[in-house]
Amino acid sequence: MMNQSPAETALSRAMIRWSLTRSTPVAETATSWVFKVEQNGRNFAALKILKPDIGEDEKRGAALMNWYGGNGAAAIFDTHGDTTFMEWLDGGTLAEPVRAGRDAESTIALCTIIGQLHRPRDTPPPQLIPLRESFSALFEAEARDWPHTARDLYARATGVALKLFDKPSAQVALHGDLHHDNVLSSSRGWLAIDPKGLLGDPTYEVANIFRNPVGMPKLAADPRRIAELADAFSTRLGFNKKRILGFAAAHSALSACWDMAADKPITMDLAVLPHLLSAYDQA
Repeated sequence: MMNQSPAETALSRAMIRWSLTRSTPVAETATSWVFKVEQNGRNFAALKILKPDIGEDEKRGAALMNWYGGNGAAAIFDTHGDTTFMEWLDGGTLAEPVRAGRDAESTIALCTIIGQLHRPRDTPPPQLIPLRESFSALFEAEARDWPHTARDLYARATGVALKLFDKPSAQVALHGDLHHDNVLSSSRGWLAIDPKGLLGDPTYEVANIFRNPVGMPKLAADPRRIAELADAFSTRLGFNKKRILGFAAAHSALSACWDMAADKPITMDLAVLPHLLSAYDQA
């Protein structure tokens, strides 16, 4: 027992606490370990164990998942310390229909999920990060940080972001990282996982969808697809089309800033951002 890793120790305690009978490791991320577990050999569930000394982002996300109450998101059964005992989602991600040529189907599913996540609850949401605060990497960056040929894109996207934040808007609890690979199929339909936990303009919720699914830059940079997404989100969710495209462009530039800070390439955002800004200008 003394030589157990932090994951093994937390897993052992969780197995006893919730009377679980079998565990199988299924994923390890930068912030957590995920196990598929069995209850009495019948029902499957998941255990998500946060790694020691991780930031508050993951804990805030877990609290928001709990607040969702299984409506539009995976259900949380219980939490203890840094361990979350939750619904097992055994299906694939919402990226699969897109890769099979059914992008419109995925978009409709995302609209349904957003409607469920943004539905008013009886209790106030947990402590969340203000949306503007999450844009600090964009506002604190400098044009010279960007490739020479893309500095105009940075300046334009930052201007759009400032304009969006200067106009008062509704403030709702936001998943904050909603995209195709953070939505899994289940016996209850499509459900969201891994929220960031932000508070701000509901329109921001669709911003990251324009850059996704991962590994499909051609699709993301297609002006027709950008227009179709904006139309769908405007029609189905009642969002203002100009703000939809503004947040999509601002988020693309923000994501590029995050990637540059982590020494990752920003090729995808350099391909998508000009088309998002163009669509914004025309909206």
